[in-house]
Amino acid sequence: MTTSRLLPRPGRAAVLLTALGLLVLEEVALGLAEEEDRPVIGGALIGVSCSGLLVVGAILFSRWLDARRPLPLPPPGPNGREYSARALEGFPMEAVRPLLLTEHAPQLGQLYSAWMLARAGRPAAWIARRLDLPLEAVQRLVDAARPDTGTR
Repeated sequence: MTTSRLLPRPGRAAVLLTALGLLVLEEVALGLAEEEDRPVIGGALIGVSCSGLLVVGAILFSRWLDARRPLPLPPPGPNGREYSARALEGFPMEAVRPLLLTEHAPQLGQLYSAWMLARAGRPAAWIARRLDLPLEAVQRLVDAARPDTGTR
């Protein structure tokens, strides 16, 4: 699995093409404007560009905040965090059992949390980074959850 892509995602490509199109339209508008109207048009274009930069900055900042926000966890029970039997339906215990017997084994509650995130469609690298779990363990969970996420 490679982490780099040759082409951007379709949504990002559309935003990039829109921005480039607006830049071309700005140049055309300035080129076609009469000499005495250029300062007014240039000021308006600078204002619109600054507004666009502020919107992009706000979106990026909100995504950054969302990435740092702690994950919601189920309420603690007498034995730690508890998940319902329905939520853990299909959990691949046999696939992760060998990992639970290793020296620095992840806790079962962490694997349950990773399972819930995998069923929600999160990628394995993201889950492993957020929950500080080994990537191979999380990849097993994501692979097991993949058929479940496609049927919703």
